[in-house]
Amino acid sequence: MGLLAGLMVGGCANSAPSGEAKPEVEEAKPAEVEEAKPAEVEGAQPAEGTALPDRDPALACRLVREEGAVLLDVRSPEEFAEGHVEGAINIPHDQIDAKAAEIDALQGGEKSKPIVVYCRSGKRAGVAKQSLLDGGRTQVTNLGGLSDWPECPG
Repeated sequence: MGLLAGLMVGGCANSAPSGEAKPEVEEAKPAEVEEAKPAEVEGAQPAEGTALPDRDPALACRLVREEGAVLLDVRSPEEFAEGHVEGAINIPHDQIDAKAAEIDALQGGEKSKPIVVYCRSGKRAGVAKQSLLDGGRTQVTNLGGLSDWPECPG
């Protein structure tokens, strides 16, 4: 009780003297702090063994045309039927985990073989990319949307 009375009378050592405005400082709580991921930082290159940078059409083209990357269209079968990148395999984003064995076969059993994913806008491709990374694949890039596929020699 004595401590409480002392605080009430004397105030807190960190409080501003009477008549001065006390600056309002809001401490960040751990749940509110978001860490930047390498692919989200402008111009950042990922560390070895992590996901590839996203939204890089030239990279996507090079991976598919020169390195034999698996090209996954993660839109619905109906969207895929309306048009897709030549050579793309259709596995909807919400079926990535269920079709892990099929993806393993497409990669020839090498989880480090690059994968390029795309959808209509890039959102579902982002979900698919995370599922692929969670499944142990190490070289995955989100091209973005179908319209982001560059005119590249094939």
